[in-house]
This record gives sequence, structure tokens and C-alpha cells, in this order.
Amino acid sequence: MSASPPGSLGSGQRAKRRNPLVPLKPPSVPPSGRSRAAQGLTAAAALGILALQRCEDCGAVQYPPRDACVQCLSAKLRWRPMRVGGELLSETLIRHGQELFFRHRAPFRAGLVRLDDGPSAIVALHRDCEPAPSRLRVRLVLDKAGQALMIGLPEKDTPDMADDSLIRDTTCAPRARKVLITDAKTKLGRTMVEALLAAGAELVWAGFAAPWKPSPHLDALGALEPVTLVPLDVSDETSVRELAGSIGGKVDILINTAEYHRPGTISSRPGVETARAEMEVNYFGLLRLTQAFSPALKARAADAPVSSTAWVNILSTRALSNDPAHGTFSASKAAAFSLTQALRADLQASGIRVINVFPGPIEDEWNALVPPPKLSPAALAKAVVDALERGLEDVYPGEIAKDLIARFLENPKALERELSG
Repeated sequence: MSASPPGSLGSGQRAKRRNPLVPLKPPSVPPSGRSRAAQGLTAAAALGILALQRCEDCGAVQYPPRDACVQCLSAKLRWRPMRVGGELLSETLIRHGQELFFRHRAPFRAGLVRLDDGPSAIVALHRDCEPAPSRLRVRLVLDKAGQALMIGLPEKDTPDMADDSLIRDTTCAPRARKVLITDAKTKLGRTMVEALLAAGAELVWAGFAAPWKPSPHLDALGALEPVTLVPLDVSDETSVRELAGSIGGKVDILINTAEYHRPGTISSRPGVETARAEMEVNYFGLLRLTQAFSPALKARAADAPVSSTAWVNILSTRALSNDPAHGTFSASKAAAFSLTQALRADLQASGIRVINVFPGPIEDEWNALVPPPKLSPAALAKAVVDALERGLEDVYPGEIAKDLIARFLENPKALERELSG
């Protein structure tokens, strides 16, 4: 195994913070142009799946993506999951790059790999991969531009392998980073903080609103040394801007857990007060956060070795198709989902990953009447940490969420009718 390069994070080390007197480097991303066919690779990478095109007529697996089968010219191509193994046939060391992004990362390894399912591909190689010929694991990930990149990893994990620049560029691991949780007063917020600390986060800011309202979860977090409690009410623009002015330039990962949820059909309560409160937190709260925190995140996107890296939104499967029993809440989450797509486009040029999490019903007081199975806060927090460590973009934690997204993609109209029944 090669030694850790200068500036990397060795096992158990804390990141060296930057000199504030040194100007920030402007962020750069790799070229993002892709064909329409190649966007299928990006969709698979966003979910952490190695998928390639397979012809429905002749069964051929092909790479790179095309509009027709190279064997029989059939247009019946479907994206199918593939095995993650392959054989490294040859490799080279790229010492110079034409694009600014690659120029800053040279030298780096690239190799020709024959995948276990047939096609050959040029992949970026981890520093710990054995020289050719050798076996390795192949992973489809998102690069800094949010596009699919195929990388080769050693067959077995090696010490400090996550510190390789290839992994740091394609993931958003919490280790040695500073994280803001927008609402830590709930069981979910507390569990999220604890999961991040277990994953190696250097510091977690735990946001809280309504200080007059006691919270055993907030009291427990206040006793943890790496946790700093900070007042934050996402429905109050002054509160959001004051916190952004205080810590915005230090946040590496922002996780928006703030949520207002009241079950009920749209005809079960008079007036619009509840719906307005849900929109104030779930939609406008997110908008306030983006306007206050995203400029600093974008500015620090190239602040190596520990840069700003990710924005996580806890949404809901109800954002995909309205659940009439939670009618206005579903609508507020659908609005938030649309806003996160705009946020992703805004942060993409800086290389900041926007991760949308779509849980099914969570075990909390507002889903008390929803029959099991329900997702525990611990399972949701674990899914968020896993998404950060793998650099995913869309996450559907729990069996309910996986079932709903499958049904939504297959027939959204049928899902709408089933939920309204």
C-alpha cells in the first residue's frame, strides 16, 4: 500500500484548518457535458448502483451507453445492475491535465478494466489498487460535477483508503468535518448528531428553536463536548441570517432536519393556518437556509483537505405522491423537493453535493396513527451517514420508501389512486 499523500487525513488525525489569511481557491469541477443516453449512468450513480445497458433482444451488455445495441442494433436497451468485479488489464499515470480540475489533481492513475459482465472501461484508479494485471472492485460514483464516474478500488479495504483524493472527491464523509443540524430538539435530531459523531465529525452545531420549550434530547446533546447548541428558527429570517453570519463560513455539511408536520385531510380543518405553518418551515425555511448558507458553502468548496462538501435535505416519500391523510404536509414537502432541485443546480458548479432523503413514515408523534412498519430515527440517521460516506444523491431508506419509489417509477398514476383509496 502506498503512503498517504501530503495533505491527506491519516487514521485518527484531525484535519489541519486553513490559514484564514490565505485566499480561498476558486472551486473547479470536471466537464459536465453528457449525452442523453449517458444520463442513465448518472441516475444509477446517484443511487450507488453499478448499472449498464443490456439489450432485451440479444442480451448483450454494453459500455459506453448508446442509443442502440452494438450487437443487433435493437433499441430495446434497459439499465440493469451489474456485478462489481473486474480485471485490471493495463494502467497509466496521467501527469498533466488540460482541464483545470484535472490539472490540480495530477498525477493520478487510470486503467483499462474488463468488467465481469463483459465490457471494458477506462476507470480512475485508487492509489491502493494492485498493479496490472490484478483483480479489483468497480464502483459507479458521482464526480464533483454531479456526473457518473467509474472508479476502481482494491479488492479488499485497506487502512486509510478513504483518505485517497479520489474518494474524497466523490464522497462527502463526515470524518474531520463540521456539521450543522438545523433542528436537534427531536429524537431524529439527537440521533442524527450521535450518528455523525460516531462517523468522526469534528464538531456538530445542534440547532434549536423555541428555547422556552424543554427537550430531553437537547439536554442530552448539550453534555457532549463536540456539540455546540445554537439558536436557529428556520421560520425566522433574522434567526437564520444571524447564525449564518456567525458560523456560515465554517460549515462543511448542512443537514436540514427542521420540519413542521400535522396530519389531516385538506377538508378536516378550517382555515389555512396549519398549511401556512408547514410551508413556513418545510419550504420557506429551506429557502431561507439556502439564501443564507449556500454562498459560504460555494466559496469553501475547494478548501482542501477539508472543504465544504454537502447539503442534506430530509424530505418524505409524500413529496413524490400526495398522501391525502397528510394532505398539506405532503404538498409542503413536494414544494421543498422542487426547491432542492433548484438548489442542486445552483451548487453543482461548485461541486457541493445535494442529497435528498425520502423516508417513509417515521416513528414520531405525528405518524402515531400510521400502521407499521415505520422507520426509526436511528435507521434514518444511519442512512444519512451512509449516503454521505458513499456520495449518493437520492436516498430511500426503509422498506416502505423502497416500495413507494418502485411503484412511483412504474406507474405514478396507479400510486396516486392507491394512496387516495
